[in-house]
Amino acid sequence: MDPSSLSLFRWFKESALVYLQEKLHYPELYLVTIIVTLLVLVSLHYLVKNNQKKNYKKLPPSPPKLPIIGNLHQLSSLPHLSLRRLTDKYGPIIQLQLGEIPTVVVSSARLAKEVLKTHDLALSSRPQILGAQHLFYNCTDVVFAPYGAYWRHIRKICILELLSTKRVQSYSPVREEEVVRMIHRIADGQYLYKDGSTKVVDLTKMLALYANDVVCRTAFGRDFSAGGEYDKHGFQKMLEDYQVLLGGFSIGDYFPSLEWIHSLTGIKARLVNTTERFDCFFEDVIAEHRNSKKSKDECKDIVDVLLEVQKDDETLTMDNVKAIILDMFAAGTDTTFIALDWGMTELIMNPRVMEKAQAEVRAIVGDRTTVLKTDLPKMPYLNAVIKEILRMHPPAPVLVPRESMAEVTIDGYEIPAKTRFFVNAWAIGRDPESWDNPDVFEPERFIGSSVDYKGQDYELIPFGSGRRMCPAITFGIASVELALAQVLHSFDYELPPGIKPEDLDMTEVFGITMHRVSHLIVVAKPRYVPPFTK
Repeated sequence: MDPSSLSLFRWFKESALVYLQEKLHYPELYLVTIIVTLLVLVSLHYLVKNNQKKNYKKLPPSPPKLPIIGNLHQLSSLPHLSLRRLTDKYGPIIQLQLGEIPTVVVSSARLAKEVLKTHDLALSSRPQILGAQHLFYNCTDVVFAPYGAYWRHIRKICILELLSTKRVQSYSPVREEEVVRMIHRIADGQYLYKDGSTKVVDLTKMLALYANDVVCRTAFGRDFSAGGEYDKHGFQKMLEDYQVLLGGFSIGDYFPSLEWIHSLTGIKARLVNTTERFDCFFEDVIAEHRNSKKSKDECKDIVDVLLEVQKDDETLTMDNVKAIILDMFAAGTDTTFIALDWGMTELIMNPRVMEKAQAEVRAIVGDRTTVLKTDLPKMPYLNAVIKEILRMHPPAPVLVPRESMAEVTIDGYEIPAKTRFFVNAWAIGRDPESWDNPDVFEPERFIGSSVDYKGQDYELIPFGSGRRMCPAITFGIASVELALAQVLHSFDYELPPGIKPEDLDMTEVFGITMHRVSHLIVVAKPRYVPPFTK
C-alpha cells in the first residue's frame, strides 16, 4: 500500500477507534457506530484493490476519484449524459471506480468494435446486478445470464424457436390487427383541449397500448387491454418499476459487501414486491396455457413454444421459463414503444421530415386505408427515419453492461478480468467523429448509405452487437415499421393551439431504458382510417 493510501487508512482507523471508545456505551449511537465501522472496512477493501490495480502497466485515463465512492459522485440521474461529459474531457475510453467496481466506458465506434467484436468472447459475461437477480429468477434469462453453457442453450432456444424469421412472420396478422386497432383508438380517443374547441389525443398512451398488445398476443396468446385488464394487472406500473429497479442506483451493485443494506433502504422489499407481481401474472398465464385446448393449426404463441421445449428439456425449470417470458414481455414492449414515441415526437418537431415521410407512405399506399407489409420494402425514406430515431434515441442508451472474464488489451490499455464494461450507444450515435451534424434529426444521412442497425456498423448499435446482441431485433423492427407507416398514413398531426415544437418537454425517465417523461399530446386529423372488425 502506498504512503498516501496508508495514511488515509490510518486516519479512518484511528477516527473509528476514538469514536468507538467514547460513544459505544450509548445505545442510541449503535447505528452510527456500525456505519463508521463499515466505512473503515470498505476503505480498507477499496485501498487494497486500488493498490492491486497499480500492478497493471497501463490503465485507461480516469477522472479524479474520491475515497470509498470513487467516481460515483460524477454520475447524474441520466448516466449516458454524465458518461459523455466525462469522455468528452478524458477521451473515448475511460476507467471509473464505481464504489468497489472497476469500470471501463467506451464511447466511440472504433472502441465499441474492439469491445463487441475483437474481444467479444472475453467480454461476453454479465455482472450479477441485484435487480436482475430478483426479477429474472437469479439471472436465468437471456439478457442477464452470465456467459456459459446455460446461456448458450437458452439463446439457441430463443433464436431457433421463439424469434426465428419464420416465427416472427407468423405473427404478422397480430401486428396488422393491432395496428388497425391503434388507429381506431387514436380516432376515438380524442378529447377536448383546454380551449374547449379543439380535440386532442394522448398519442403516447395509444402507442404504449399498441406495443403492449402486440407483445401480449404474440407471447401470451391474447391481449389484456380489453375489459380493463390492462389496468387490473397494473402493467404500466409493473413496467415502470421494472425499468427503475434495473436501471436505478443500487448500493449493492457498486458495494457488494454492503448488499445487506437494501433491507434497510426498502429497495429489497420493492424488488420482492415487483417480482411477486410478475410471478403471479406468469403463473396465471402458464396455467391458462396448460388448460387450453388449442388445435394444431392454431398459431403458437411464445408461452406455447416454451412449454413444449420445457416439457422435453430437463435442464429448463419453470422459473427459467418465467425469466425468458419476462425478457420477451418487458423488453419487447419497451423497445417498440420507445422507438415509436420518440419517433413521433421527432417528426412533430421536424415538420419537413414528417411531410416527406407521409408523402412517401401515401404515394406507395395510395387510396387504400391499410398499409400492407409488402409496402414497407418500397419505403426507403421511412427506413431512414427509423434508423435516425434509433441513432438519436437508442432504447437502452447505455447497453446492458458486460463483465470481462479475462484480461484484455484495448487501445493499448491493459484491463484486468472482472472489470465492468459500459458501451455508451447514445454517445456513439451523436459522435461528431462518425456523424455530420449529430444533434440534428436528419434521415437523409441514411439515403444511399449502407450503415444499418444490425450489429455490423458500430456507429449505430441500438441493439448491441456480437454474442450478446439483442436476439429480438427482427421482432422489434417489424412491430415498429408497420405501426409507424400506418400512423403516418392515417392522420395529419399538429400540436395543440399555442404549443410550439420547442415547448415540448424532452426530459427522459431514468431507467434501464429511456423514454420521455411527458406524454405527446397532438391534434390528429383523420385522413385514411381503415375499417376495424373486432
